[in-house]
Amino acid sequence: MKILLIFILTIFILIPANSQEVIVENGIPSIIRVFLEITSPEEKPAVGGEGLFSSVVMHRFYGERNFRPAWTKDAKLLEIAYEMRYELGQAKYDGLMPEDYHLASINFYFDKIETTFKAGRKVSNSDLAAIDVLLTDAYVMLSSHLNMGKVDPESLKTTWNIQRSSPELRIDLRLESALANGSIRKSFEEIYPSFVIYKRMRDGLRQLFDDQNRFEKEQQGSWKSLKTNKSVKLGESDNIIPEIRNRLYFWGFLQPYVTEGEKTYDSIMESGIRILQKRHGMEPDGVIGQGTIRAANMTPEDLITTASVNLERLRWLPDSIKDLELILVNTANFQLDFIQRRDTIFSSKVIVGKSYHSTPQFSSQMSYIVFSPTWTVPASIIRNEIVPAVKRDHQYLAKKNMRLLTSSGSVVDPNTIDWGKVNPRSFPYIVRQEPGEQNSLGLVKFMFPNKYSVYIHDTPSRSLFAREDRALSHGCIRIQKPFELAKFLLSFDSNWTDEKIRNAMRQSREQTVMLDRKIPVVILYLTYWTDGKGNPYFRHDFYNRDSEIFSALRNTK
Repeated sequence: MKILLIFILTIFILIPANSQEVIVENGIPSIIRVFLEITSPEEKPAVGGEGLFSSVVMHRFYGERNFRPAWTKDAKLLEIAYEMRYELGQAKYDGLMPEDYHLASINFYFDKIETTFKAGRKVSNSDLAAIDVLLTDAYVMLSSHLNMGKVDPESLKTTWNIQRSSPELRIDLRLESALANGSIRKSFEEIYPSFVIYKRMRDGLRQLFDDQNRFEKEQQGSWKSLKTNKSVKLGESDNIIPEIRNRLYFWGFLQPYVTEGEKTYDSIMESGIRILQKRHGMEPDGVIGQGTIRAANMTPEDLITTASVNLERLRWLPDSIKDLELILVNTANFQLDFIQRRDTIFSSKVIVGKSYHSTPQFSSQMSYIVFSPTWTVPASIIRNEIVPAVKRDHQYLAKKNMRLLTSSGSVVDPNTIDWGKVNPRSFPYIVRQEPGEQNSLGLVKFMFPNKYSVYIHDTPSRSLFAREDRALSHGCIRIQKPFELAKFLLSFDSNWTDEKIRNAMRQSREQTVMLDRKIPVVILYLTYWTDGKGNPYFRHDFYNRDSEIFSALRNTK
């Protein structure tokens, strides 16, 4: 029915008569209206087989302008229509797919309209209406994706519980303003995430696309996966050295030079290895180990994937956090940052959950500190670790300063239990570790109530912070500098001197201290970002979270 109506309207427009000018003027609006009308709730508006993204916004936009075309005039494409098409192609630098925004159909109609006009023939109103609707819908869809993200994070298998509330974007009004001001680019930039880092990360992705183009001309086919069973140190020789050196040349980490031995790992090459290691979050010690090989194997396409995913993650974050006092934990970087007025005033290494006890992504508010904490051992750890350990060594609980308690809090003597008959799956007691140097929570914990029972705490296992891969916990976050964090948090009260804090950390009983304000805590997982100079940094996706997001980004709308 819709096709028939468009056909009748088109024929009617071509009737030669004194009123033809009025009919032509009304013809395109009528066809636009027909494109947007649907006959049932199940039907989705479409143009040339291309489903439209938002019929509500489209109706509101065109309704306000009586369905007049926005992108053409006198059967010609306006300059801003060409700008819009250009910006659709630029969407790849935001990690999005230009094809999602009707680009193939838009190119088809552009070519058809231009060819018809150059041939001196009349461009059909149905073609002019079609290109108008497609460009408008592309603007609406791309605006929505740039502002809120294409992927719904709550639809993913990986937990994302960082809530954001956004006022209605009113894309229809933004488009009217963009058309009036003649600037599509500016209107898109206005709805980018408000974090300064977003544009820098976007520029970093643009550079990676340039690297990919160069890669396809220079390297494709020769960039094979490298493997080694040993670490290669300065002065040693190995068959993988020439290929690694070529990859350092490609990335600009080394300038080509004459080697004394092609397979020898020399000091000049070591300087390039250190740059590679730093970019990928490794200790820049110059030793070529498994982590360095993994980084050297990454192609521009691999890094484009990583960058695209993390730009999407930024679009999910609430803009409100940019101006707040904030504790930010990037689990992929094993680092905590305490931010005030957009400045990082404190940073610390952290240990996060193992791959099978992954630390979730969420936000909460820190409200209090517990000095000299006890630790009530989770049932899963009692079942899988504590009971088997006591069966091997009946003094285990005493050595670890642990007590057995009934559900009512009464102390139970572990020597009264026949541990050989204990079933770990039905163990009836609570295990509590008392305050002290051995306590698994260390000497202080920082609390921000959440449904995941995740918090930040000290640890007696200080040596683990020297490791590069610090995904070692059961999900909570262990901090290397607990005293320093406590000092920052308690700076509102001059009574909390260094000595008082240290004494509070070494008591025989817990002490809870309420903060004077609730401090937002955001725990996220960024495997790509750039620094203030635009230098890119990448981290290993040890939780394997990136691939699911990238697949969703690459799925058609």
